[in-house]
Amino acid sequence: MRLTIARKIALAVIAIVILCVGTMAWVASSNLKRGFVAYLNDLQVQDFDQLRELLEDRYRTEGNFDWLRGQPRALGELLNRITPRSQVFEPDGDARRPRRERRPPPPPRGHPAPEQEGEQGEYGNPARPPRREPPPEAGLPPPEARPGEAPPRRNDPMDFAQRLSITDAQGHKLIGPPDIQVGAERAIKVDGVVVGHMRLMPLRETGGADASATVFLREQLQSILLLSAGLIGLAVLAAIWLARHLLRPVAALRDVTARLALGELSARAPLLSRDEVAELALHVNAMAEALEDSERQRRKMLADVSHELRTPLTVIRGEIEALLDGIRKADANALQSLHAEVLRLNKLVDDLHQLTMADAGDLYYHWHELNLGELLRPTLERYQPRAQACGLDLSWSLPSAPVVLQGDAGRLQQVITNLLENSLRYTDSGGQVVVALSCAGGFAEVVVEDSAPGVPAAVLGSIFERLYRVDGARARERGGSGLGLAICKALVEAHGGSIVAAPSVLGGVKMLVRLPLKT
Repeated sequence: MRLTIARKIALAVIAIVILCVGTMAWVASSNLKRGFVAYLNDLQVQDFDQLRELLEDRYRTEGNFDWLRGQPRALGELLNRITPRSQVFEPDGDARRPRRERRPPPPPRGHPAPEQEGEQGEYGNPARPPRREPPPEAGLPPPEARPGEAPPRRNDPMDFAQRLSITDAQGHKLIGPPDIQVGAERAIKVDGVVVGHMRLMPLRETGGADASATVFLREQLQSILLLSAGLIGLAVLAAIWLARHLLRPVAALRDVTARLALGELSARAPLLSRDEVAELALHVNAMAEALEDSERQRRKMLADVSHELRTPLTVIRGEIEALLDGIRKADANALQSLHAEVLRLNKLVDDLHQLTMADAGDLYYHWHELNLGELLRPTLERYQPRAQACGLDLSWSLPSAPVVLQGDAGRLQQVITNLLENSLRYTDSGGQVVVALSCAGGFAEVVVEDSAPGVPAAVLGSIFERLYRVDGARARERGGSGLGLAICKALVEAHGGSIVAAPSVLGGVKMLVRLPLKT
């Protein structure tokens, strides 16, 4: 059987609940047993105090403990006269009645005890007839047992006696084991004089308790076990339901990712909750949208590249066929036209190669410290004659202080060259091109702006896309491939900077390049 996440969650919850409930049940049962034994010990201490009072009364009568020394039967008679606190009531049908009654103390010396029915007691009152129990061989149940049932187990006096030790004032053993673990200790005093000592070993378990106490404890333990089993059963059902409920969104995500892996980029994950799984679904949907957009851009780029390559190849093919057919003479003009188309094709292939290398991170850079002002000045001076030939006024503003940054001089010069080429190529004759260099906020800012015509504000964010043209026919006519600004963006971002386009106050386009200064 495959151990799925749902089964793992269910098993983990079940194991935790079993551990917690089992520990709680064990601690509760242990505390109940321990507390119940302590409760029985407290009750037997009260019986212990009753026995001390009987011993003191008997000592006053006898004057010594000779009647008790080595006489377990005498101790048994005293124990039978105790009303145990732990056995005051016993179930009997729907009522409860006392189990034993305290017997009257023995008569003082010199006073005969009534022995048979009809004898006169002290002061001429008729003596109480002795209690007669039916002999065991009579086959009758004891008076405290129901017909047809075994007699209930009582707190055995012999068990109490075996845990009891009594010594005289000199510490000599009267009855009981000589060395016991003392749980309770009492001094036997007569008229303020200590005449003996009593020690009682505590109960360690409920074995010495009566049947009702044992049944009560067993019922409580059974209730704890039944409750624990019921809680564990409910936890099992809740864990199974919870695992299925929590993993329902995960199953939907699994199906969506499987469809995406098969190329179905339009698949989207449903939002079935508002937790972390829902956030994961949002991320998966965003990834799917990015993949779909990337695939759309890839297909568009392939179509544009094929179209761009087809145009110069078609021109070259037509020129060559015209030369072969003798329609056109192989003079300097024909060769010049072929050379121009080859250069255009070579420029397009070179730009595509640079973009591919930049995307793969394989474009090589020569990093060193440079002064951006000194880099811009010779480039601007070299382009000024071309600007004049195009009927444009090229001006610039460079700071006298050095603008130092870490970069590749050749790549940055390529960025400025591409921006100037665009301005000279697409600005109408009679216009102007202005270049300015400044520093602000730890960045060097290079601004290249020109006059009309401008670019619609709605498409300013798209002009950095590959092979994008605002006016495709006009761009091809002027030799543009639509890759120059995409190359500029890749090179600037490789230097940790940014490039944005905005409308110019001169009526054209304003290009802002920000490069981090050397710190």
